[in-house]
Amino acid sequence: MKILMVSTEYPPMKGGVAHYSQKLVGSLRNEGLKVSVVCNEAGSGDYTGISPYNRHNSDVLIKAVEEFKPNVVHVQYEPGLYGIHLDPINPRRTNTNIESFYHDCTIPIVTTFHSAYTFEQWMRLIVPVSSGRFGRMGTFLRTMYDYWTHLLNYSSFNSLNRAKIGPNRAGIVFSKYLQNLIPGSYLIYHGSEPSVTCPVDKTEVRKKFLLPEDVNIALAVGFMTATKGWDIIKKMRVPNDWKIVINSSKNHYSKEKMKKRFENDGVIDLSRGFLDDRELSSLLYSADTLILPYKVSSASGVMFDGFAHGLPFISSKIEFFKEFSDMGLGISVDRNPSDFSGALLELKGHYKKYKDAVSEFSKNLSWKEVSRKHIELYESIAKTPF
Repeated sequence: MKILMVSTEYPPMKGGVAHYSQKLVGSLRNEGLKVSVVCNEAGSGDYTGISPYNRHNSDVLIKAVEEFKPNVVHVQYEPGLYGIHLDPINPRRTNTNIESFYHDCTIPIVTTFHSAYTFEQWMRLIVPVSSGRFGRMGTFLRTMYDYWTHLLNYSSFNSLNRAKIGPNRAGIVFSKYLQNLIPGSYLIYHGSEPSVTCPVDKTEVRKKFLLPEDVNIALAVGFMTATKGWDIIKKMRVPNDWKIVINSSKNHYSKEKMKKRFENDGVIDLSRGFLDDRELSSLLYSADTLILPYKVSSASGVMFDGFAHGLPFISSKIEFFKEFSDMGLGISVDRNPSDFSGALLELKGHYKKYKDAVSEFSKNLSWKEVSRKHIELYESIAKTPF
């Protein structure tokens, strides 16, 4: 079977979608599928040319389909990576630069949805961006424009997602939360496995990162954006027997400028930047839990990576994370410093219970299991008459 994998981000580009796509492609090839990748020129795909800024993305994809002749096209769909345009007047004109591809392609398409939001989460995506040229007034006007376009286009954004499911069109999501927002989609969890051989000596790993050996460690790691909510960490009164370890980086398309100073005795900022798979795996093994104080989240590759390394989590009480805390895999609390500090103490008091639940759940995340479920879906949709 031949699969054309579409992902604007692809290594060596840095990004969560890039990392996920590469791991999925590798696992599918291990199962005997012939997979070709379409991505941006900065990625190492077989075909290139798509980007958030190319209004002809659909033409690039149609050409790749004609040349490769796949049985199934699989799109890793994060709207912003294909160029999403929120119309400020007529929401019916809201679109991305690959909508015509979905309309014109005669090959079955599977779409993995990396983003879907409740209305509250959708409005929280608005981040005021400083306008150096026009000062505070420019910042205010830009923010008001963003509020208006988001308010007007929430339904149209959801319509773009839902239009990608139907005859010869299937969807994949990472949670029941997303499944409820995108009816008809299939739940296949985000795969993850350690990149270093287990078992790992936690003491030795901590020495490698110059981390203290006599405390519990809560780890915050990933691309630093306003919606990650790390401002909570700055304000936390970290319990004496805990340290919060932070390591942040920027993905390929990030333009946000974040203040990175954490003046808190309970916080250690590694400042190591982007970590390769083995380094990230080692750092995860050095920790006791993940701390995820996000303001917005549709999915979290970091959370799934944590599960693969035996780590429960502490998170904001938002819909995506609450689904997994309700399964006993972590603790979700209101987004304030005292609740997060209290959650560290609660987690320590019942650590074995959470650890055992994570160990059992992580069996769902092996790439062999994830690729098997993908192949079942590919075979099913490939047999469906167009």
